[in-house]
Amino acid sequence: MSESWTADQMPDCSEKTVLITGANSGLGFEATKAFAKKGATVIMACRSPERGEQAAQEVAEQLPGGTGATLNVRQCDLASLDSIESFAEEVREVYDDLHILCNNAGVMAIPRSETQDGFEMQLGVNHLGHFALTGQLLDLIVGTEGETRIVTHSSGAHTAGELDFDDLHRQRSYSKWEAYGQSKLANLHFAYELQRRLRDAGITETKSVACHPGYADTNLQYRGPEQSGSRIKYAMMRVANGVFAQSASNGALPLLYAATALDVEGGEYYGPGGLMNMRGAPERQESSDASYDEADARQLWERSEALTGATYSFEGLVTA
Repeated sequence: MSESWTADQMPDCSEKTVLITGANSGLGFEATKAFAKKGATVIMACRSPERGEQAAQEVAEQLPGGTGATLNVRQCDLASLDSIESFAEEVREVYDDLHILCNNAGVMAIPRSETQDGFEMQLGVNHLGHFALTGQLLDLIVGTEGETRIVTHSSGAHTAGELDFDDLHRQRSYSKWEAYGQSKLANLHFAYELQRRLRDAGITETKSVACHPGYADTNLQYRGPEQSGSRIKYAMMRVANGVFAQSASNGALPLLYAATALDVEGGEYYGPGGLMNMRGAPERQESSDASYDEADARQLWERSEALTGATYSFEGLVTA
């Protein structure tokens, strides 16, 4: 791949329908802009419809004429299985095709809290919410004609992650960074195990791919200090972002590459290839040894199905 790959090199997306979670801010917002510039129909899944509409208006105002892009804002709270189910039902009712699903939304290093269904918030939003959403849209994705992709956003922080199957929700002991690392490791287990199950079912036109943004300057880093009420940590994060982080638009490049580049294969992992994999053009990378543990991946999959009620029946899927 080119060392200077940019969003301008994305292929035409005028015949594509793309769903992006967390589309109203940060990396999701930048990805929305990039897909819209290439003419895609973008389903913007946002927890707040009001912020989603504001973001859609901002994107529309920046678009050059004649792209033919469509922006469709829909409410989806990944911290609520009921909201996910309602959202997925709406998508299936409105759209006949779904070419690209970007599992992007997330929370990072926040004080312990729980989702509406009693899941630890970081695991619940970052992994379990996307696990449930993907399961409910998988028939639509696989049934779409031509190649389709499911791209799941992880993080370099997965390398410090450890799955604690005896205390997945960190009820006995909670560290915000350990919980974040666990959720990002879970993202990789999900992406890789999904690819294995697609392959074993003989489904070749749908690819599951993972990526990470490196260190990108987004609002994600500020939520932890904001929720904990720490002005000092908030100020330190602003300094760190200003000195070390790349822009959000550059941070979105691995996601965009994984979603659209022609040389991408299922089960691969993409991130910035520059300094300490924190910045630079996207490249294929290796994740941690733990992320390739297939026994852990299967156990996490089974626990995720039990927790969310999502069932993946690959044998019943019909490819277009």
